[in-house]
Amino acid sequence: MRLTLDGDWHGTVTDGPLGMMPRFDFPGQCVRIAEYADVEEWQQFLVDTFGSQEWLWDDPDVFRFAPGDRKLVGAEFRIPEESASAEDSARVPVMPEVRPGGLRAEEVKDFRHEMCTVLCRAPGDAVLTCLRDLDVLDRPLDARIGIAPDVALLVQHGTVVGWSLTDPVRYLTTGFAAPDPLPPAPATRRLFTECLDLVTAVPVVDGLVDGEPAALARLQAADKALREQREDRHRADALLELIATYVEDYGNW
Repeated sequence: MRLTLDGDWHGTVTDGPLGMMPRFDFPGQCVRIAEYADVEEWQQFLVDTFGSQEWLWDDPDVFRFAPGDRKLVGAEFRIPEESASAEDSARVPVMPEVRPGGLRAEEVKDFRHEMCTVLCRAPGDAVLTCLRDLDVLDRPLDARIGIAPDVALLVQHGTVVGWSLTDPVRYLTTGFAAPDPLPPAPATRRLFTECLDLVTAVPVVDGLVDGEPAALARLQAADKALREQREDRHRADALLELIATYVEDYGNW
């Protein structure tokens, strides 16, 4: 299959997906699929590869390829700022099934791939689907390419129009750290959904900005629950880092 990214970049699907686990950096609101473990390794990774990357004041989605064989070696996706309505999220197609595969660039050149604008959340946040826009939901998907464990690119008319992350709670972390290999605690799953509401659900976010007591109470309750949770601390701390920032920004009304 030949794929297009943002108009003028083309690549083909290969049989080899990335083997590394995704890292859901919750404070940074992005999903990374790469082997670098700190800023220095990340900077060297950019030097040694080509493709799409972030620049000052510009945060597109990132696809990086090895110059030698032009194969995909890493990716980074931004979480959209706003959740779609439950009605729109329910329209996300469940077919076709995910086909594991990698990407090979047709030529060695840099490009820019715009981040998605719409976050669709499955019940219980079992899957997060990020789309270019809501118009994607008006037509069926051609394919889902599983470029890494639980991460798939969504393809429509040969163009990548979004991506999805299955079981996002499992991959919660901060920065470049690896996620906890143990399964998430039930309490973490519940708090993950609450935290996503607080940072992406428009009515809740607007309530925080406007200082509405109900929204502020939800924020403070989530902060308290995360601080008091004894199990699954790595994931709880990942959620808490962003929620604590919201408390600092909005909790003193």
